[in-house]
Amino acid sequence: MTEVRQKRARTCVGCGKQSTKSELLRLVRTDDGVLFDPTGRKSGRGAYVCSASCLVNAFKSRKLQRALKCGIEQSEVDQVIADMSKSALAL
Repeated sequence: MTEVRQKRARTCVGCGKQSTKSELLRLVRTDDGVLFDPTGRKSGRGAYVCSASCLVNAFKSRKLQRALKCGIEQSEVDQVIADMSKSALAL
């Protein structure tokens, strides 16, 4: 008998919406800071958001900092949003 595996749901740190990994955007904490991970496979501690507005809300409410267990500067958030928009244009 073949066992069917369910895909594990991820949660947006901004709004709390649960979705599959492919529907959310992954952020990853690295030695270089917080980066956008379009592939979802970079090594490091990750957090998921569903949109740029949820990213900003999570940063302002410090949920993103708690999820990634690090301090984050506004410039890093701005860079991540820019990377997210470039990636959306490339698709």
